[in-house]
Amino acid sequence: MPSLASSPTTASDHSLGLAIFPTQPDLELLLACGALSAQQNSFSELQRLGAIREWQQLFHLAEYHGVIPLLYQTLRRFPERIPAETLEDLQQRYEHNARRNLKFTAELIRILDCLEGNGIAAIPYKGPVLAEAVYGDLTLREFSDLDILVRPADVPRVKVGLKDLGYSPNSPFTPAEERAYLKSGYEFVFDGPAGRNLLEIQFAIVPRFYAVDFDLEGFFERALPASVGGRAVKALSPEDLLLALCVHAAKHAWIRLCWLRDIAGVVQSLPLNWDLVNQRAAQLGIDRVLGTSLLLASRWLKAPMPDSVLDRWSNDYEIASLCDEITQQIPLSEQHSTESLNYFRLMLRLRERTTDKLRFAFRLLFTPSVGEWSVVRLPEPLFPLYRVVRFFRLSRRLLSHPAAE
Repeated sequence: MPSLASSPTTASDHSLGLAIFPTQPDLELLLACGALSAQQNSFSELQRLGAIREWQQLFHLAEYHGVIPLLYQTLRRFPERIPAETLEDLQQRYEHNARRNLKFTAELIRILDCLEGNGIAAIPYKGPVLAEAVYGDLTLREFSDLDILVRPADVPRVKVGLKDLGYSPNSPFTPAEERAYLKSGYEFVFDGPAGRNLLEIQFAIVPRFYAVDFDLEGFFERALPASVGGRAVKALSPEDLLLALCVHAAKHAWIRLCWLRDIAGVVQSLPLNWDLVNQRAAQLGIDRVLGTSLLLASRWLKAPMPDSVLDRWSNDYEIASLCDEITQQIPLSEQHSTESLNYFRLMLRLRERTTDKLRFAFRLLFTPSVGEWSVVRLPEPLFPLYRVVRFFRLSRRLLSHPAAE
């Protein structure tokens, strides 16, 4: 893998027109370890190891990007190039993640057994299922919580069933607030015996204001058999999983490599019907989200894209511009402020249809949620007034986070 700072255009780059990657040795090494060709990296391709001066800084960056297991998997093959105590430190971090993943997987099975016993259909999403299906090993993907998709109508029964396991929502709602939240939100976060914020029961992929209205019922109808920790489960179809991961990464502006590694892994490991992927992306109005995700995964992590996929996106000026900007941001390892004008401008640019832009802006301004309900308590008949509260609260926050010059 040549240096990203000066890499020539290759077939996989497909004339993307991306800016030069403003990288440093630490990030180059992480990209090499996360690339889908990492197992074939030769010693000469990892000469960049000699440029690493601050190993703790490298580990901090790897933790931020969620790729400690992939870093260890690669570096353990070159013990002569790494100080012994440094490699031991990395091994301990890897083993800590492995133990946690196994513990979380056992807890996931316990939760799924509970939901199944209560007659509740559930699809484990990301976490251990993605680790096994895409990475082929529970220990090679980092995750700090469990995500489970359920139908919105089943949420009340889910809460009752989880209570028997010792789980409780960490943000309790009044009945009126919960009914409103089921229309505007996307998840309930639960604390449980295995830790705080451990479980996310999702009844949508993203909050309603993002104006990406996935067909959740279709997810359940298209779900396929899978397994996790030896237990049979249902998993999202490859096409639904890819689109959900792309939207999730876009929501966070692709600032962590692990999200792109998930996308690259799905493209490499799962049988995708690209006609269906493109058809559903067009229906949802997320062509740019899909195209940007795929081109970034191809360029950074060498995801094996069909030529027809690259041909579709490589000449799109707006997508090339988005990729350039995101490429510039990744080395900074900075979380976007979701209350800034820059963030909302990015979300608007990611939508190709004017109607979706307008829906996003309107829903963003006038869809109240937890913040508004905590500021003032209104009786249910006056809930429409929360839209006014939302408008003024959001306007004030946006004005206090002006766009960068």
